Amino acid sequence: MPLFFVQHTHDAATCPAKDPEKGTKLLNHLQAQNAKQYGVKLHADAVIDGKHTFNLILEADDEEDVSEFMRPFEMAGTVNILPASHCEKVVQRTGC
Repeated sequence: MPLFFVQHTHDAATCPAKDPEKGTKLLNHLQAQNAKQYGVKLHADAVIDGKHTFNLILEADDEEDVSEFMRPFEMAGTVNILPASHCEKVVQRTGC
């Protein structure tokens, strides 16, 4: 299953974490059981401290599934979806 690196950014004014209802709704959206409904498997997530940048590593059959899963985050800012690979695959194919 293809791997994707996803980055969501927003400014302080639209930060969903400032609103407990929105923050909770997005946390629930990120639950494994919900992601599975979109055909997405969540491997990792991290927010860069002091910034309004949220990163995810996801697996899905195609980018459209990832795009659909990330749609709720578009209400607060931008979403960039990039095809990615595990390090060992890059080494096996001898380069990025």
